Amino acid sequence: MKKKISPARLVFLIFDVLIMLFVAFMCFVPVWHLIMSSMSDPTALNAHRGFLFLPAKNIDLTAYKIIMKYKKLWSAYRNTILYILSTCGLTAVLTTLSGYIFSRKRFYFRNAFMMLISFTMLFNGGMIPTYMVIRRVGLLDSPLSMVIPGALTVFNIIIMRTSMENVPSELEDAARIDGASDLKVLFVVILPLCKATFTVIMLFTAVYKWNDYFSGLLYLPTKSEYYPLQMVLRQILITAKIDLTSTSNDVQNAASLYAKEIEYACIVVSTLPILCLYPFVQKYFVTGMTLGAVKS
Repeated sequence: MKKKISPARLVFLIFDVLIMLFVAFMCFVPVWHLIMSSMSDPTALNAHRGFLFLPAKNIDLTAYKIIMKYKKLWSAYRNTILYILSTCGLTAVLTTLSGYIFSRKRFYFRNAFMMLISFTMLFNGGMIPTYMVIRRVGLLDSPLSMVIPGALTVFNIIIMRTSMENVPSELEDAARIDGASDLKVLFVVILPLCKATFTVIMLFTAVYKWNDYFSGLLYLPTKSEYYPLQMVLRQILITAKIDLTSTSNDVQNAASLYAKEIEYACIVVSTLPILCLYPFVQKYFVTGMTLGAVKS
């Protein structure tokens, strides 16, 4: 038997769908405009005003061909992927261990320690003291400066701790009766039940490192070979040109003609991987945040 929907509920659902469609459209249009602009004829694009729903005049992939010859972009891709993998690995270990320790009631003074580290969420040294610490410990101009400083955050510890507190203590007691150690209890019993929260933390960390250019600007002042992808993209967007001195004259002349398309194409190339990754972990997003933020 179908449940009858009241007129008021029907009106609400219609407005809800229309608003969500409008929001989705507003989010989709800029991305689509970038893709179409990167594939447009340069002369027609410069003369066009407003959004592009189709490539201007005809499809032209010359900007992408020029990017393929830009070695700095691909080395920056490699650097960013290495930074993401290293940071996610370090974050996974540190956050999991910290969350487990702070979730155990037998850990004395855990509330005091939690208040102490939570204090840093409201008050911290700031950019200049952090830079001075990075320089003093010898991480300046080192790829480790892109990995270590943001590997452990209080926000992630709180989410993981709360999620682990929701795991029934009877499961841990049963594992200890079977002779399980703390590490086995953590990685075999508790962590699999916190998979959604763990995945969300990894997603947050990966997206943060993918979009991070400010760390490279601060901590890699002279080592351009260690620049992340967003740092190279920033240089391209600011200078509106790319260094193709090692390529042929034809490619250099084409780069000057397709300067605007190259900017659009670089944004597309740097955005697509994270857009392709997000749908695969989206199903964990709401569940992970709910389990990690609300204590039952």
